Amino acid sequence: MDELVATMTGFARTLRAAGVGADHERTQNLLKALDHLDVTDREEVYWAGRLTLCATPADLPRYDRCFAAYFGGMKARQVRTATTSVTRHLAAREGAGEPGGDDGTAAPATASSVEVLRHRDVARMTDAERDEVHRMLAMLRGGRPLRRSRRFESAHRGVLDRRRTIREALRKGDVARLRRRRHTTRPRGVVLFVDISGSMAPYAETLLRFAHALVRSEPRTTRVFSVGTRLTPVTAELRHRDPGTALNEVSKAVPDWSGGTRLGEELREFLTRHHARGSIVVIASDGWERGDPELLGTQMARLSRQAYRVIWVNPHKGYADYQPLTGGMRAALPYVDDLVAGHSLAAYEELSERLAHA
Repeated sequence: MDELVATMTGFARTLRAAGVGADHERTQNLLKALDHLDVTDREEVYWAGRLTLCATPADLPRYDRCFAAYFGGMKARQVRTATTSVTRHLAAREGAGEPGGDDGTAAPATASSVEVLRHRDVARMTDAERDEVHRMLAMLRGGRPLRRSRRFESAHRGVLDRRRTIREALRKGDVARLRRRRHTTRPRGVVLFVDISGSMAPYAETLLRFAHALVRSEPRTTRVFSVGTRLTPVTAELRHRDPGTALNEVSKAVPDWSGGTRLGEELREFLTRHHARGSIVVIASDGWERGDPELLGTQMARLSRQAYRVIWVNPHKGYADYQPLTGGMRAALPYVDDLVAGHSLAAYEELSERLAHA
């Protein structure tokens, strides 16, 4: 691991010398991404670096030249790309008709269909486009706001630690030093409910891929449940490193794919058996409630009293003419802090940012 860090920080210094904006924060993002990739695969390392270290389109040809020189003459792909959200398949497809220079550098980036892909509804994508979005979601790493824990740790400044001070005084025979302590901090928890009913079928897999990225980022403070006709915890299945394996395990664990939605009953079950105290609750659903909307409203009121914040993710919110008219949405809306879109890669990136700064 130390050798990998030394190699990649050296590569980042090479890029900075060439004028690429590979600063410390971008280098740390690269190292975090490589934790989830095969570092022996040069193509994966190439794309991880390209997505994290390049700050502007002008950085791309410099990055390709430096990568080829630093990693032993590997010829850079002739691709055309627009943003840090580039996807491998589309970039390669566009680049097939856009020759680069003789030295193997990439053609200058312009606005392209790759950027369009970020904002396209995943329900309207081809299988290849959806695969690229899923690959990008696997690399999504969002931070979490910190909350004060009940636990304490020793500190030079803080409240007086009476017990420790007295114990030390009894052991030594006098009070040589006043011991102090302070509360520890930990990332704020997230509880994510993913609607897998029939009406959410076009979005369910992508939402679970997003859930996998959250679990991989903060495995100790993220809980994920599927909701349909029953409540199913799937956090353990999503802890698998490989997204495909994780989704296969989820498919085995969930018995109610593409059925109806009884969210009110499932939230009641959750609040009876679990809790959301101090957590950010994310409900990903279109609000088509087959159960009693009044029950859903009652359980949402209970949930909102426990949670730090409630965010409802509705795929249809991404359209300008959307109005929350379904019975489930109308019952839940008074207890929702944020109603956000959930139909595209850009929407999931925005949701990740929202969770990081909640």
